[in-house]
Amino acid sequence: MAQITFTQNLSRHVDCPALEVAGGTVREALESYFALHPRVRGYVLDDQGALRKHVVIFVDGQQLRDRAGLSEAVNERTSLYVMQALSGG
Repeated sequence: MAQITFTQNLSRHVDCPALEVAGGTVREALESYFALHPRVRGYVLDDQGALRKHVVIFVDGQQLRDRAGLSEAVNERTSLYVMQALSGG
């Protein structure tokens, strides 16, 4: 099962503990996570189900490329790291 971890700055707003979840793609893994923690969905995905503008996901250390479909493959050893990108000046 894939491991999903969230940054601390996101966990200040909503409870999002690290978990192992099932799924063959990033979207499936996230949906498994959201089934257990539905409040996290709105912080990660927009109304169309795409990754929010200021959220980044790393899949085994590589930045997610498919921000709309979230179709990158995952397996039982995959590590997903979800973070809010900081902006400003």
